[in-house]
Amino acid sequence: MIDDDFRPLPKNNGLEPDDFYYTAEGYIVFTEKYHLKRGHCCKSGCRHCPYGYDKKTDSFRK
Repeated sequence: MIDDDFRPLPKNNGLEPDDFYYTAEGYIVFTEKYHLKRGHCCKSGCRHCPYGYDKKTDSFRK
């Protein structure tokens, strides 16, 4: 497992520490807080999408 101290994000990225976390595989996962701050759905099937997008059906849950 990689230590978080060795995976810095680029400077001036506008992200706060609670906007994302790292998976065990080292991927960045954006939180619901970040998605709401962003203000719209990107339709990428994000794990914490607050907009209800389902990538499998290409539709929004109501």
